[in-house]
Amino acid sequence: MKDKVEKVLDEVRPGLQADGGDVELVDVTEDGIVKVKLTGACAGCPMSTLTLKMAIEKKLKEQIPEVKAVEQVF
Repeated sequence: MKDKVEKVLDEVRPGLQADGGDVELVDVTEDGIVKVKLTGACAGCPMSTLTLKMAIEKKLKEQIPEVKAVEQVF
């Protein structure tokens, strides 16, 4: 499932990189939790939670039904 997640993150990355940020895959648990680290401008952005839930998590859940949630690790 990690490969599927990476492919979806590759689709999200250009938007994040346009604002000086990026996302890094840390882990995918067996129960469908995707752990990511926001880097660059996204790491300290007050909108990072919104980006995480409304952009990254939404896209992952749409394309990979096994994904239950996305969590940010620091």
